[in-house]
Amino acid sequence: MSAPIVVAGASMAGLRAAEQLRAAGWTKPITLVGDEPHMPYNRPPLSKEVLAGKASFESLAFRPRAACADVEWRLGTKAVRADLDRRIVELDDGEALPYGGLVVATGMRPRRLRCPGPATGRHTVRTLADARHLREALTRPGVRVVVVGAGFIGCEVAATAVALGAAEVTVVDPLPLPMVGPLGELLAQALRDRHEQRGVRFALGAGVSGFEGDDRVTGVVLADGTVLAADVVVESVGSVANTEWLDGNGLDLTDGVLADEHLRVGGRPDVIAVGDVARFPNARYDDVPRRVEHWSIPTDTAKHAARVLAAHLNGTEAGLAPFAPLPTFWSDQHDFRLQSFGAPALGKEDVRVLEGDLDGDVLVGYHATGRLVGVVALGGQAAAAAAARHRAELLKQPALTA
Repeated sequence: MSAPIVVAGASMAGLRAAEQLRAAGWTKPITLVGDEPHMPYNRPPLSKEVLAGKASFESLAFRPRAACADVEWRLGTKAVRADLDRRIVELDDGEALPYGGLVVATGMRPRRLRCPGPATGRHTVRTLADARHLREALTRPGVRVVVVGAGFIGCEVAATAVALGAAEVTVVDPLPLPMVGPLGELLAQALRDRHEQRGVRFALGAGVSGFEGDDRVTGVVLADGTVLAADVVVESVGSVANTEWLDGNGLDLTDGVLADEHLRVGGRPDVIAVGDVARFPNARYDDVPRRVEHWSIPTDTAKHAARVLAAHLNGTEAGLAPFAPLPTFWSDQHDFRLQSFGAPALGKEDVRVLEGDLDGDVLVGYHATGRLVGVVALGGQAAAAAAARHRAELLKQPALTA
C-alpha cells in the first residue's frame, strides 16, 4: 500500500482538504491528525452563540461528506515534528507517519499577554473548551469584564458579555479605535459608537502592563497607570501560527507557512498549506504573500490546493490559474452585522460611503488606484444585502498589478 496523504490539523481546513482531495479524484488513504479530541466544528459561533448559551457543540460539528467515510482520524494527538526530505510526520505519542503527500492545516492558537500578575481569571476563545470555561465565568452575577483587544473576537465577546448581563464590560486596545486595522477610521468610529450605545466601555490608546490580584485577577493595569477592576479578563490580542513542528526544514515560517501561488510549500509539490496558517499571494490583488483569517479561506484554499496535490501525486497537471480568492468575512455584534467582500485593508486610503448613512445601515467602499477592492456593510439585513450586490463587481475587477 502506498503511503497516505497526511493532513496535519483536523479542524475545518483539514476536513475541507480531505473532502476536496476526494473530489479531485484521490482514492488512496488519507489520515487526519488533530490535537483536539473532537471532530471538526465551526469556530465563529464560539464567541457568540456558544458563549451566549444559544448553541450546543452538536450544532457546531461538521458532518464529513460520504466520500470521506474511509478517512482515518487520529484525534487527541498532534504533529510535533516533520522531516520533509524523508516524508515523515512525527506525533506526540511517538509514532512516525510516512506520507506520500502532506497537507499543512495546523492553524493558529491565541497569542497570550506576557505581563506580570496572576493567570487565573484570564481567558482566550479558540476552542470549545475555551468557550465553555468563559461562559461559566461570564454568567456569574455582577461580573466585571475586561476584554484586551478590540479586533473581531474582542468586539464579539464584549457584545455577548453585555447581552449576558455583565455589570461592566470594558475593551482595551493600544490602537485608537476598534477594528481600525481591517475597517479604517471611518467605519471603526461608527462601530465604536454603536458599542458604546449598547453599554460597552472603551479604554483605547494604552496597552496592558500587568494584572492585579493574588491567586486570581482582580484588576488590569494599563500602560498609563490606570487600573480597571476585573473579575474576568479575555485576551484577544491576535494569533500565533502553529508551525513549530515544521522547524528545521528550511521553510519560511516568519508568519505562518509561506506558500506559492498554488499553495505549495517550500518548492515541494508534495506539500501544500491550507487555512489560516497559509501565507500566500492572492493573484486577484498582487504578489504579496499574506495570511487571511476569514471563515471562507479554509474551503477556498482546500479546493485549490487539493487539486494541485492530487494532480501531482497522480502524475498529471492540474492546469489551474494562480489562486485568486475573493476574501469574505462577517461579524455579528449586538443586534448588527459587519459583512465584507474583497480586501478592504488594501483600500483604506480611499474610503467612500456607497449607500446609506453611518448612523444607520451603511455600505462603505474601499478603493485602490481608483478601483473598488472591497466593501463592508454595517447594520441589519439591508446593509448585508447591499454588500452582497457588489460581490459580482469585485469578482470582475482585474488584478491591481494588471
